[in-house]
Amino acid sequence: MKRREFITGLAGAAVVWPLSVRAQQPERVRRIGVLMSTGADGSEGQARVAAFLHGLQQLGWTDGRNARIDVRWGAGNAEEIRKHVAALVAFGPDVILAIGTQTAGPLLEATRTIPIVFVQVADPVGAGFVESLARPGGNATGFANFEYGISGKWLELLKEIAPRLTRVAVLRDPSVASGTGQLGAIQSVAPSFAVELTSIDLRSAGGLESALTAFARKPTGGLIVTAGNLGLVHRDLILALAARHDLPASFSDRVFVDRGGLISYGPDRIDQYRRAAGYVDRVLKGEKPADLPVQVPTKYEMAINIKTAKALGLTVPDKLLARADGVIE
Repeated sequence: MKRREFITGLAGAAVVWPLSVRAQQPERVRRIGVLMSTGADGSEGQARVAAFLHGLQQLGWTDGRNARIDVRWGAGNAEEIRKHVAALVAFGPDVILAIGTQTAGPLLEATRTIPIVFVQVADPVGAGFVESLARPGGNATGFANFEYGISGKWLELLKEIAPRLTRVAVLRDPSVASGTGQLGAIQSVAPSFAVELTSIDLRSAGGLESALTAFARKPTGGLIVTAGNLGLVHRDLILALAARHDLPASFSDRVFVDRGGLISYGPDRIDQYRRAAGYVDRVLKGEKPADLPVQVPTKYEMAINIKTAKALGLTVPDKLLARADGVIE
């Protein structure tokens, strides 16, 4: 009897002992790479990274405890971005968060095995990042910036707030599919607003200043800055030129309006970073990007800068103010 009790007790210990040892093992540290397209000195970029990190914390991932997070800043420089891509791939991450087409493209050229979650990509199918929105099919998925159809909204709002406009310069990045797609959507609605469009490529600061200065020599002109990293990189110059030449301007991102731009219409960018944390969490827990559908924004916000409108001699219609999500006095 005593021998049977001893064997039973030994068997029980064999079950309990591995469990207790396992519980004492240090938690596995997961590696997360982040490649930002903008510079580290911008407050909006820092706010977006903070939203992503906060989202990860809410899901149980903390840098220095069970995660090691490497954040890199491309500052809109293609060569710098490629250096960071190489460094992040060598870092051996479990997943990488890529911001914009300018970073997602080089990352997907460098690796087709490391999972990538992107945000702020206007046309992931057209760019070749995914096979379809519903079934990405490869090692990347994420959050599309918007659908091209809303590009026409920037012209509609510009005409509503500055009805005398007959000419509009459209700033776009010609090196990415989304630059061409956004311009095409604006061109399709321009005749209905009796507006002549001039396309200006976002390349160098000097070229941008020269082209906008030439455009502004004739009256009744306005400006549309399409969505893309280069617009943010040249943000301060664009705003300064718009103010210097009295050009009413519409933007895809509220950060322009916060800095003195006239009007913006676009998705809540911060929300995309919070939601991206959820996709990163799902990848870390075993799901594959190929099976996670690309998500598109469901809510857009409009912001108006009243001070800028007054400086331009414009009166914002009451019905437009009533629709605004943010009004800057």
